[in-house]
Formats: sequence, structure tokens, C-alpha cells
Amino acid sequence: MAYMWKKTKYQGIRYREHANRKHGIMSDKYYVIRYQHNGKRTEEALGWATEGWSPLKAFTLLCELKEAAKIGKGAARIADRRKIEEHRKAEEDIKLAARITLEAALDRYEQEVSSKKKSHEMEKYRIERWKKGSLSGRFLNSLKGYDFAKYRDERLAEGKAPNTIRLELAIISHLFTIAQKEWGIDTLNNPVKAIRLPSPGKARERRLSNREEEILLSACQASRSTGLADVAILALETAMRQAEILGIEWANVDLLKRVVHLPETKNGTSRDVPLSPRALEVLNKRKKIVRINTDKVFYNWKTANSFKHTWIRAVKKAGIEDLHFHDLRHEATSHFFEKGLNIMEVAAITGHKDLKMLKRYTHLRATDLAKKLAG
Repeated sequence: MAYMWKKTKYQGIRYREHANRKHGIMSDKYYVIRYQHNGKRTEEALGWATEGWSPLKAFTLLCELKEAAKIGKGAARIADRRKIEEHRKAEEDIKLAARITLEAALDRYEQEVSSKKKSHEMEKYRIERWKKGSLSGRFLNSLKGYDFAKYRDERLAEGKAPNTIRLELAIISHLFTIAQKEWGIDTLNNPVKAIRLPSPGKARERRLSNREEEILLSACQASRSTGLADVAILALETAMRQAEILGIEWANVDLLKRVVHLPETKNGTSRDVPLSPRALEVLNKRKKIVRINTDKVFYNWKTANSFKHTWIRAVKKAGIEDLHFHDLRHEATSHFFEKGLNIMEVAAITGHKDLKMLKRYTHLRATDLAKKLAG
């Protein structure tokens, strides 16, 4: 596209006008400078009037470049100035990265980034773990892929799940990305991107037997944290997530219509969860409990971590091996299919947007399918 260039009253300065954009009441102007450099005619772009450029500012810069060329000191071209500035910025980045420890960076990341996430509680737990680790005192620019590869291998040797390690490393990777893009440390490399992440592994296929459910609910009922059994029953009956159950407020419970409204969920949308007779019984019972200064159905646990500890104690007391709270959501989802609900009906209850993911959560018992095949 050919532009119509116009001269200014300053020699060597010209501009073109933007077709639509305004600068005040005038058209926005794009300025360039033209001059001789080493016997060759050179033209370099400056920028728009809306970015602060004016004929006088452009001419002042041109005079500085000519003076630098005349005395042989400093940058005689804009391109050279930019290279010098980039080099200076890179040196500043190196110095800054050499002054910030991983622990300090994690504190800033937790305050500015993590605290605004829905998963803040669980992420805070992982951040605290990093801050207690051996790498916390190291400066950001000293951390290499080797350090995090070693961490990965040590965690795998401890028997930690691959997905747990991936989530831990994801925090560090995002921290380095934020440091590059938002904290002004442009030259900082992300060491996590240089290593292999553990394979996600197979999806969990943990199903809860009838006997295990009976023992589990008995242990929950005996817990000093009242309401734990009710939380477990709601998970088994509705497939709601832990955070969703603990966040239920009475204002969002309609016992007559047998529906719990979740205004905000993990995937960012709201949904209405239908209540089975058993789930309705739990909520009717809890409705009779006297509450003080709260509209929450469950108010015993202030953080997700405190609930996690309560749950672990109950599972241990029940003597059940390898049972996570999230497994109750798996169990409920599988029950929905076993009851004959189709995939879209189940998705409406559980809130799954990805039907492939929903399939991963569904582990139908072969014995139940055999009974269906037998008629």
C-alpha cells in the first residue's frame, strides 16, 4: 500500500496520516526521519503522534544522532540506540533476577496471581511446600532445568502421583512466565519448559464397594467434625465437588423443587443440581440446625486444607485404602449411568463440559453389565 508522505518545517522529518484514527481533532500522524549515514541515505521509523511523537521531538532526536555521528561517540542510528537500550535492559534483568529468591518470587506470585484463582486454597498449599524446599533460597537466575528435573525424580521416588508433580511444577512454570511478562525480567528463561513432565498416567478407576461405603459413613459419623457424613452423602448422591458442597448457601437451596443452585463452579459457569431423596433428607435435617452469623450449609471448615485433614483422619479410621474425596464424585457419576441416565443427563448434573472427560469418570462395574446382558 502506497502512503502519501508529507514534509514538516523541519528538514529530514516527514509523516503520513492515519486513515481513521484521530489525535485530538486532527488525524493521527506517523513520523519518520531521513538522513545520511556513512554516505548512504537512511530512513528510520519513530512512531505515532498518539504515542507522543511530534515534529520538534523527531527533529531533536535527529540532531542528537547527527551529533553522535560527527563526534564518533554514542549511537548514530535509532537501530543502534535500540540495541544499546536492549543490552542495558538485559543487564538490568540479570541483576534483578540475581536479587530475587524463589521464596520472594513465590510470595509475590501468591499475592498478585494465585490469590485471584478459584483454586487458591490448594495452590497456596503447594506454594508453601515450595517455600519450605531446598530451592527456595536460590536466586531465580540460578535455577536451571536440572534442579527441577531432580525435584521431579525425587517426588516420583517418594511415590507421589504424576499429576501431583505436574501441578507442583506448573506453579513454578507460570511464576517464571509472569516474571518475564509482567515483572520486567524479560531475559529470564523458564527452566521448567526445558524438562520432561511426568506422564499423566491412567485415570483413577477407584470404585467404592457397598461395604466400604457403610464403613466410611460410620467413621464420618463418629468424627468430631459434625457434618462430615452429610458432606460425604451429598457427594455420593449428587456428584458435586468438595468445594461446591462446602460452598452451598441456604439462599441457593430450594427444598420444594429439590434443587441446589451453584452460582459459580470450577469451569466458570453456574448449574442447578437435582437432589435425590437421600440428599434431600440430609438437607432437611441440616435445615433444623441452629446457625449463627452464617448462611452456609456446612460451616465447620474454614479452608479446603482443614477439610482435607478431617477427611484423611476419617478414611484412616475406617481402614479404607487409597480413597480420595474426589473418588465419591466418580462413584456418583458411575451410579447415574448404572441407573440408566444418558450422557447428556449426567453431564447436566455433574457440570462436565467435555464429554470425553466425563467418560473417564465413568467406571461401570463389569458384574452389573453382565447382569444387564443376562436380561
